[in-house]
Amino acid sequence: MTMLVHLKLNFIVLCFFTMFLLLPFTQSTDVKYCGQTDEYAVKVQGVEILPDPVVRGKPATFNISASTGQAISSGKVVIEVYYFGVRVHTETHDLCEELSCPVSAGNFVLSHTQTLPGITPPGSYNLKMTIKDDHNQKLSCISFNFKIVFGSLVSAS
Repeated sequence: MTMLVHLKLNFIVLCFFTMFLLLPFTQSTDVKYCGQTDEYAVKVQGVEILPDPVVRGKPATFNISASTGQAISSGKVVIEVYYFGVRVHTETHDLCEELSCPVSAGNFVLSHTQTLPGITPPGSYNLKMTIKDDHNQKLSCISFNFKIVFGSLVSAS
């Protein structure tokens, strides 16, 4: 596996796992829906990225809060990552491998912390996530922007 493919996979895994955490947020990332919010069974309340911006080579945590008015028995999550507007990776995951299914009506949570490889290119990224049920019906579709920086650009705290 080439280093670039390995980098992309690590980056996508980090981004994917960020999509479902329910925590109180002090600073949220702007989340945009792909369509009208009333079209989606899964609503996203917010995204928090720690640290923000993400520092390559250091642990980063993405927290996403979401809720649903219906139980979800199974489905899939499609992740697309864009770097300066160019899609650099697309990945599909079984929803039940990432969350405990069935997902009950109400709030649901998933959290992930990962260290991005030190060679991750710094810059602006956009992540688009689509959740589909077992009948391939779109339950939600969101996108949000985030930045990755060199470690030397962020002061240690």
